[in-house]
Amino acid sequence: MTPLRRWIAALLTAAVLAPGLASAQGAAAKPEAGQAAPAAAGQGSAAPKADAGKTDAGKPEAPKPEAPKPPPTPISEQIKQIRAQLDAEKADLDQREQALTNHSLSKDDLALLREGIDPVAERLRQVIDSLGPRLEAAKERLTQLGPKPKEGAEAPDVAQERAQREGGVAEIDDTMRLARSLLVQSEQITDQISNRRRAAFTRALFERTDGLVSPSLWSRATTSLPRDLRALEVAVDDTVVQVRRNATPLTLLAVALAIGVSVALYIGRRHIAPRFASRDAANAPSRREKVLAAWRVVLAGAVPAILGSFVVGLAIEATELVPERFTVVVHGVLGALAFVAVVEAVTDALLSPTHPEWRLVAMEDATAERLTRLAIAIAVVITVGRTIEELNESLSLGLPISIITRGLFALVVAVVLAEGLRRFAARAETEEACLGPYVAAESNTTTIGGPLRILGWFIAGAVALCALSGYIALSSFLIDQLLWTAVGVALLYLAIVSADAFIGGTLQDDSRIATALQANTGLRKRSLNQIAVLMAGLVRVVLITTAAVLLLATWGVDSTDIYASFRAAFFGFKVGDVTISLSTIVFALGLFALGLLVARTVKRWLENTYLPATDLDPGLRNSIATVTGYVGFLISLTVAFSFLGLSLEKITIVAGALSVGIGFGLQSIVNNFVSGLLLLWERPIRVGDLVVIGDNEGYVRRISVRSTEIQTFDRSAVIVPNSNLISGVVKNRVRGDRTGRVAITVSVLRNQDPVRAADLIAGCARAHPDVLREPPPRVVFRKIGDPFLEFELIAMILDVAQQLKVQSDLNFAVFKTLSEEGLIPNLGPGASIVTVHGLEPMQEALGQIARGVLPPIPAPGEPAPRPVGDERRRTRETVP
Repeated sequence: MTPLRRWIAALLTAAVLAPGLASAQGAAAKPEAGQAAPAAAGQGSAAPKADAGKTDAGKPEAPKPEAPKPPPTPISEQIKQIRAQLDAEKADLDQREQALTNHSLSKDDLALLREGIDPVAERLRQVIDSLGPRLEAAKERLTQLGPKPKEGAEAPDVAQERAQREGGVAEIDDTMRLARSLLVQSEQITDQISNRRRAAFTRALFERTDGLVSPSLWSRATTSLPRDLRALEVAVDDTVVQVRRNATPLTLLAVALAIGVSVALYIGRRHIAPRFASRDAANAPSRREKVLAAWRVVLAGAVPAILGSFVVGLAIEATELVPERFTVVVHGVLGALAFVAVVEAVTDALLSPTHPEWRLVAMEDATAERLTRLAIAIAVVITVGRTIEELNESLSLGLPISIITRGLFALVVAVVLAEGLRRFAARAETEEACLGPYVAAESNTTTIGGPLRILGWFIAGAVALCALSGYIALSSFLIDQLLWTAVGVALLYLAIVSADAFIGGTLQDDSRIATALQANTGLRKRSLNQIAVLMAGLVRVVLITTAAVLLLATWGVDSTDIYASFRAAFFGFKVGDVTISLSTIVFALGLFALGLLVARTVKRWLENTYLPATDLDPGLRNSIATVTGYVGFLISLTVAFSFLGLSLEKITIVAGALSVGIGFGLQSIVNNFVSGLLLLWERPIRVGDLVVIGDNEGYVRRISVRSTEIQTFDRSAVIVPNSNLISGVVKNRVRGDRTGRVAITVSVLRNQDPVRAADLIAGCARAHPDVLREPPPRVVFRKIGDPFLEFELIAMILDVAQQLKVQSDLNFAVFKTLSEEGLIPNLGPGASIVTVHGLEPMQEALGQIARGVLPPIPAPGEPAPRPVGDERRRTRETVP
C-alpha cells in the first residue's frame, strides 16, 4: 500500500469512528456526574428514621438491639478484572453501534467496522464459559445453608456467611448477565452490518442507467468527449514528465531486466514447458499418469506467466516511472496476460485438444478444440474490457464513457458466447444430417449440449439484454460469475480427480503403500478399499466446501460471515434453551464409540477368557456376556447424553413423546425386546439346548434381545423372534438333563415266539454302551398283526445328542440278531423284492409267501424257481 493510500485509509477510519468515540466518552462521564445522587438520597431518608423511635403520644420508646449488619462483600480481584474487560468491550461496541447511525458509510467503511467484532464476541464467550462453573459452584454453596429463616432467627455468623455467599452469587450473576448482553449486542451489530452490506451490494447491482440503445447516453457522451480528451492529454503529459524525471540509467536498466526476464519466462512457457509436461502419444497412460501430466501442464503454463507479470509490475512500481494512478492500469494489463495464460493452461490440462489419449474429460476431439478456443476468447475479451475500464477510472473520464465501454464489452462477450454455442449446434446438426449407416457414439464421450447449452444461451441473452436496457452493473456481474465459476469448476474437477487418483488409487491398487499397510496393520484389502472410499469422499467434501465458499465471495457474501456461520455451527448456537453444537455432537459420538469399544472388549474377554474357566454352563455364560454388552451400551449412551447436556429429565420427556410411536408402529420390536430380556432372565432355553420349534429342530447358538438363532441338523440357521419362544410352544430336549429316549419299532413273523423275540431285542439294547442300565431298556408288545408281530424297543441314553446314532446302531444290531435267529426272513444274496401297487416291498412279499402265493425263498446256494403266469409280473430274478 502506498503512503497516499495509507493516509486516506487513516482519515476514513477517523471519520467513521469519531462519532462513536464521542458518544462513548459522554456515556462514561454520566455516572461521574451522578455520584452525588445516592448520597443525597441517603440523607433524605435519614429524617424519617429520626422519628421512628417515638410513639403516637410523642414519648420515646426504648431502642431495640439491632442485629449486627454484615460488612459489604468485597469484589474479588478476578471479577474486577473481568468487569474492567467488559467495560472496555462495551465501550468498543457502543462506539461501533454509534458509527452505524451514519447512513453514508461505504462498503469499505462497513468492512472496517466488521473486522473487530469477531474477536470481541470470542472474548465475551470465553468470559461466559469461565463464569458458568463458578456461578454453579457459588449457588451450590449457598444451597448448603438451606432456606433463609425469618429475620433475627439466624445466628449472626451464619447470617454473615449467607450474606457473603449471596453477594458472591449476585456478583458473578451480574457479570454473566452483562457479558451475555454484550454478546447479544455484538451479534446485533454484526447482523446490521451484514444487512447493510447486502443491501448496498443489491442496490449497486440492480442500479439502472441509460442503456446502449438510449440516445441520451450517446448525446451526453458526445458532450463530455472534449473534456475526456483533455483529461487524456493531461494524463499523457504527466506520464511523460514523470518518466523524464525518474528515468535514470539504473531505473531503466532495472525495468529492462524485468521485461527481459518476463519475455524469457513467456518464451520458456511456449517452447520449453511442453517438454517438461511431455505427453507421449504412443503410450496408453493410466489415470494417475493423466493427472500428473495435467498438473505439469498447469504449472508449466501458468507459473512462468504469473512470475513474469509479477516481476515487471514490481519493477515499474519500485522505479516509479509511471504515475500512481496509472500503476493500477499497468497491473491490470499484466494481470490480464497472466489470467489468459492460466485459462489456457487449465483448459489444455483438462481437455488436451492435441493429445486425446491424455484427456481427463471424456470428450470428442472437435468438441475439446472448440471449447478451448471459446474459453480463451472469452477470457481475452473480458480482460481487455476490464483493462479499459481501469484506464477510464484512472483518467477520471465521464460516466457516459464508462457506461458505454462496459456495455460494449458486455455485448462483445455475449456475441462471442453465442457464436461458440451456435457452432456447437451447427456441428450437431451436421452430424445428424450425415448420410450412411448410423454409428452409435461411444458412451465415454460427451458433447456440449442439453442443459449446459441452454444455460449458455440464457447467460448470453441475459448479458445482452441487461447491457441494452441499462443494467450495466448486472451484465458485468453475470460475466464475472461466468468466468470465475468456469475457472473454479475446472480447478475443482482437477482437484477431485487428483484426490481420487492418488488417495483411492494408492490404497485400492496393489501399490507399495497398500502392501505395507496390509502387512503391518493386518487390514484386509476390502478394508483398505473402504478406507480409500471414505478418505476420497472426505476430501471431496472439503474441496467442494472450499470452492463453494470462494464462489460465494463473488456473490457479495463476506468471508467473515461465512466463517461466523461455520463457527456457530461447529461450536454451538442456541435454539430456544437448547444449544446445538456440531463439535459437541462429534465428541459425544466419539465417547459413545469409545464406550462401545470398551464394552465389547470386556464382553469378548468374558466370553473367551474368564467365563470358560468357570464351572458355569454355556447358557449362563452367554446370558452374562450378553447382559454385560447391553449394560456397556447403556452406560456409553448415558455418558454421551451427559456430554451433550441432556439430563435424565429431558430424556424422559423424549421417551414419553416416543411412547406413542412405539405403541403404534414398534409393537413387535418392543415385544421381541421384552421377550429377549425374559429369556435372558428366566432362561427357559439356553445356548446349546436341543429344542424343537414347530417343524424346526436344532441347537440354540445365540440368544439376543430381539431374536434367537437355532442351528438345524442340515447346518441351516433359523432366526426365531423371541416373542415366539415366550408365547409359543417350545420343546426343550435337554431342559432338565441331557438324558434322551430312543424308540424303535420291530416287526417279527407271526409264527415266531414273541417272548424269545422280546428277549433278543432287549439284549441288543443292553449290549450297547450308550444305553443306560437304569432304567433298563424294555420291549413293548404293541400289536398282533397279519403277518407280523409288532414290538417297540424303548431305551434311555446318556446324551440326547447321540439319539440318531444310537437308534441306527440298535436297528443294525436288532436286524442282525433276528436274522441270525430266523425270526425274520432272510432274502438271501442276489434276491430283491419289487414294489407292488405302491406297497412296501418287504411287507407285500412276506404276505404273499405266507398266503402261498409265492414260493418260499430258497436257502443260500439253491437255484431260484422260475415264476410262471402272473408271477412273472410280481417278481424278478437276479442271478447271483
